[in-house]
Formats: sequence, C-alpha cells, structure tokens
Amino acid sequence: MSLKIPIFYGSVRSNRQGIKAVKFLENKIKERGWAPIIIDPIEYKLPLLDKMYKEYESGQAPEVLEKLANIIRKADGFIIVSAEYNHTMPPALTNLMDYFLDIYAWRPSAIVSYSAGGFGGVRVATHLRDYLAELGISSIPSSFPISKIQDVFDIDGKALDEAYDRRINKFLDELEWYAKALKTQRAKGLPR
Repeated sequence: MSLKIPIFYGSVRSNRQGIKAVKFLENKIKERGWAPIIIDPIEYKLPLLDKMYKEYESGQAPEVLEKLANIIRKADGFIIVSAEYNHTMPPALTNLMDYFLDIYAWRPSAIVSYSAGGFGGVRVATHLRDYLAELGISSIPSSFPISKIQDVFDIDGKALDEAYDRRINKFLDELEWYAKALKTQRAKGLPR
C-alpha cells in the first residue's frame, strides 16, 4: 500500500537548517515507495490567519487554501518537522496548520524535532502532541529528535552519521503501521 505523507515544515528563517531534515525524510519516504509532499510556509506564503478554510463558502477559498486542503484530505498521515523556538513551535508552523482545523482528523502524525543544541528539540515535541491532538491528529508514540541539526545532514538531506539512517527506519515503520490501520478504519466509516 503506497502512502501519501505530507511533511509540514515550520521554519521561515534565513539559513534554516531543518530543511535538510525535510529532504532526508523526503528521500527515505521515496525509498519506501510512498508519496511525500513538502508543505513549506515559504512556498505557500499564507498570511497570518484571519479566516480558516472551513469559514469560506464552498469554492470561495483562495486557490492556495484549496490546494493545501486537497493535499491534506488525500493524506494517509503527516510528518511534522519543527524547530524549537523558546521551548515551543515556530509561529509559521502553527499559522500554516491552523487554517485546516477540521480536515486532519483520523490520520496519524509523526513528530520530528530539531535544535542546534544537544536536546534535539524534545521540548517542542511535547507541545506538538497537545497541539496535534487539538487538531484531531493522533501522534505516534515515537518521536525523532535531531540534535545539532547543522552537523547531521548535508544540503541534499544525506545523513552524515549512519545512525540516522538506522533510526529513521523504526520511526517510519511505526508511522506506516498507524497510517495503514487508520486508513483501513476510515474506509469502514468514522465514529459519530
């Protein structure tokens, strides 16, 4: 079963390092025969949230929101890649995701956190679990913290430490299990 897995990325800073992790994930997902789609706030350029997608009349939402809504609707699961800004999420990530509150439900997410220091953004991962639950997205039990992001991947997303190649397999295996299980259940109908 091929899976459609959007990768949400939250940084808009110049010289951003997390994009290397996004490319690493994209490469690993393609190796599995899945379909990754990178959702990068720099590419989509959404303004600060004023009106959620669901608040537009049918067919009246801006084209960029329609495009993102269609990607999310077709997704089997999500990967969220987040830096740790002051122990929490970057505002660009929450702004991007908040537009689509009612579309995410009944799909799993996998949290990838990173930092320039030694903790790998683990504090943001705890905040993300609560945030994703509020959006209706369950998160898998494992997370994938990346310490010293600037030293871990090259510009094309190749791991400079083979340990990351080994670690990612278990993480993606877990996401795959949840994505397939929830996809099967969604096909049978949703709880009322």
